[in-house]
Amino acid sequence: MSATTSPATASIQQAPSRPELLGKEDWWAIWIGLGLLAAAVILFSSGSSIGWLALAPAKWHALPQLGAQLAAHAVQYLALFLLWAVILGVAVAALGIPLSEFLPSFLFIYIGSIAIFALGQWDKADHYNLEPPLVALVLGLAIANTTRLPRWLESGFRVEFYIKTGIVLLGATLPFTLILWAGPVAVVQAAIVSLATFGTIFFVGKRLGLDRRLAATLGAGGAICGVSGSIAIAGAVGAKKEHAPIAISLVILWAIVFIFALPLASRALHLPTGVAGAWIGTSEFADAAGLAAAQTYSDYAGHVAGIPGHADAAINAYTLMKVIGRDIWIGIWALILSIVATTRWESTGIEGRAGAGEVWRRFPKFVIGFLIASLVVTAIAHGYDYASYTKSLVPKLVGPVKNLRTWAFIFCFFSIGLTTRFADFAKAGSKPFYAFTAGVVVNVVLGFVLSTQVFASFWTALGQ
Repeated sequence: MSATTSPATASIQQAPSRPELLGKEDWWAIWIGLGLLAAAVILFSSGSSIGWLALAPAKWHALPQLGAQLAAHAVQYLALFLLWAVILGVAVAALGIPLSEFLPSFLFIYIGSIAIFALGQWDKADHYNLEPPLVALVLGLAIANTTRLPRWLESGFRVEFYIKTGIVLLGATLPFTLILWAGPVAVVQAAIVSLATFGTIFFVGKRLGLDRRLAATLGAGGAICGVSGSIAIAGAVGAKKEHAPIAISLVILWAIVFIFALPLASRALHLPTGVAGAWIGTSEFADAAGLAAAQTYSDYAGHVAGIPGHADAAINAYTLMKVIGRDIWIGIWALILSIVATTRWESTGIEGRAGAGEVWRRFPKFVIGFLIASLVVTAIAHGYDYASYTKSLVPKLVGPVKNLRTWAFIFCFFSIGLTTRFADFAKAGSKPFYAFTAGVVVNVVLGFVLSTQVFASFWTALGQ
């Protein structure tokens, strides 16, 4: 099996005998993603929610508790399977994939994804950084490298299709309104650090001889929003299937280190809670890990002498910097890098740059779906402040869509693991680590200077 494309992924790129709008997976990802969003919006507008169907396992402590929870929601999990099986089945049938192979394979993927998602809801999962996409990748790798799966089963391992659908749904969870709510300081600081971090990782990666698509995927993982950034940019630039897992592995590695290092360093320096939260938000790579670090420092306030500011300020500053200030830029980065990739990085067999028609032909159309989804939720969020958005829109509209997005990402990374051999990672060598770590140094140092010196008055006042 090629390290670049599995037989399953290769066969779904386009059904040549069909019109483009029905014969390319990019367009089907848009139809599915925007269709699910439309259903969610219609139900929200009528005072209801798609939440009953777009469920996710709840937090649990002991296995008997998890078993009771899954049993109580068995009908919902069955309904969700039928929903995914129907909409994905229609798409793959139109793309020429036999349903007799796809449906049993997808059932295998879905059952595995339930277990993966449930593990991510364990009350110790954040402590061990067991994010569902990473767990899905590891489990898939374990199965693929210890078991010989039937070749027909690969019909359901639709890596690129799942990731593109998930990215379209990702747009609905990141309305552009969040930029305004973050305020100019958070946006400016996030932009400075993101550009510097991406530039460092990409430049060092290129100097080390890395594929530009891998360098861009690594840079996005460090500069924007960790796992989601790696996923989105890998899809936007047409990265090889092993590029996103490499980036995510490095994101998780450094995220785990900073869960402990950043709160301890902030404590040693007696940083105000708002300043520490901003530094953590600027420096952390994974949302869950950063929240854990910010919560740790929040717990110090009032319990450790010499730490000024309210406890909530660490969480609030972290949210402004990481969840809003950095994560919101994912769509813009995906759009820009997809254009760069199609006009400058890809070979067309003709000397010079690709023309407008060639750019459009190779342009990743699902990025358009991401932007449309974001604009739809932006329009709905118009008139809400951040507090009412969090209280009203998130539980009934954005949260359920986020659950659907997470399912799609789990399907994707489980499939990546199931179609990848450890030799694929070995081929990457140590160069990605060196490139990413160079960005880590810039990220942490620049974030510290901006949080504690340049914008210190803003973040300190946030904690008063």
